[in-house]
Amino acid sequence: MAASACRAPEPRVLLGLRDAAIPGPGRDSLQPPSWATSTLGGSPNCAPSVTVTYPSCGICGATLMHIVQIYCPLEGSLFHRVINVFACAMKGCWGKSESWKVLRSQYLQMQGKETQDCKLKQKQENNFATNDWCDGADDWGICDETEYPVQTTSHLLGLNTVSSSSLSTATECASQFQGLSLSETTDISDSLHRPVPCGDGIVMPTSCPRFQSYYISVVDEEDYTDYLDTDHAHKLLKEYQQREGVDLELLMSESFVGEGDNEKYEKSEVKNRDHVFHKFMKRISACHEQILRYSWGGQPLFITCPSSNINKMVPVCNSCGSNRVFEFQLMPALVSMLKSVDADLSVEFGTVIVYTCERSCWPANHQNPLEEFIFIQEDPDQQLFK
Repeated sequence: MAASACRAPEPRVLLGLRDAAIPGPGRDSLQPPSWATSTLGGSPNCAPSVTVTYPSCGICGATLMHIVQIYCPLEGSLFHRVINVFACAMKGCWGKSESWKVLRSQYLQMQGKETQDCKLKQKQENNFATNDWCDGADDWGICDETEYPVQTTSHLLGLNTVSSSSLSTATECASQFQGLSLSETTDISDSLHRPVPCGDGIVMPTSCPRFQSYYISVVDEEDYTDYLDTDHAHKLLKEYQQREGVDLELLMSESFVGEGDNEKYEKSEVKNRDHVFHKFMKRISACHEQILRYSWGGQPLFITCPSSNINKMVPVCNSCGSNRVFEFQLMPALVSMLKSVDADLSVEFGTVIVYTCERSCWPANHQNPLEEFIFIQEDPDQQLFK
């Protein structure tokens, strides 16, 4: 009991949901999204002074397609922070980590005046997914008039509301990052009202095929716990059991008494696999439309039983040698939303887990993104999420 009472609270989990579609270039006379915006599909939007070149597949050599861009500055840092995820659309490469790339870019906020063009762009964006990866419910895509307490966690400041401010530039720069913490003590109201500079990075190649682009809005997983959709979870699990020919309840209760060692091992493997899947389905049933789970320093939600040495499989940061921590993962619901604009291309997966440098290092005057670690799990039954 004492140990349980002293246990540290689990890191908060924030969920990304697909929001409004982003018109293609030249449509509706709208500017493309600011680089400080979380989006899925489309093309990466570089932070200032950073050049992002489309990576190639480590298996077939094809140019990877852009999957998501997440704007995710951290508490106590004066760096803006952007993460881009890419994947190969060739069917033979699906489910393999070598066919994915995750790139982290950072930009030190300069003490200068932001341009009017950037302010205009952000005002336009506020007509769509008006909120971002921040720490209050208000910052996560809940844009009605309901009042929610301002809270803090690690997250994404995608679309900041633009307003005039009497704060000095230095104060504004610091307040930009005050809302990004796993604690719940910092007021982030100031950080929600300051613009960020426009990006001027270069993305190549311009002819790369792309998926339809959407804004990503955000909600707190805790807000969904009272609306647990157990009927939906049970329906999916029943379909899974019928397809796999297994009885989850029976597997959970079997003791394997009197069985041979080999049979025990085989049944144990099946039991563990289905137990992990059952846990996954139960957890996401509260919000089965989630396309992303964000919990910097938290624990990933595995869809199938991972290797027992999964933590040892995550390499240290290539740049500074620090350990990497879990930051976010892409969810099965995203698969059906990846619709190609230029051709009949798609990407399938179970879950895509991203680990990043715990120090979020960024060498001085660095102009190219740093590669982070990505781990792919295939879906035991992709049909359940379509």
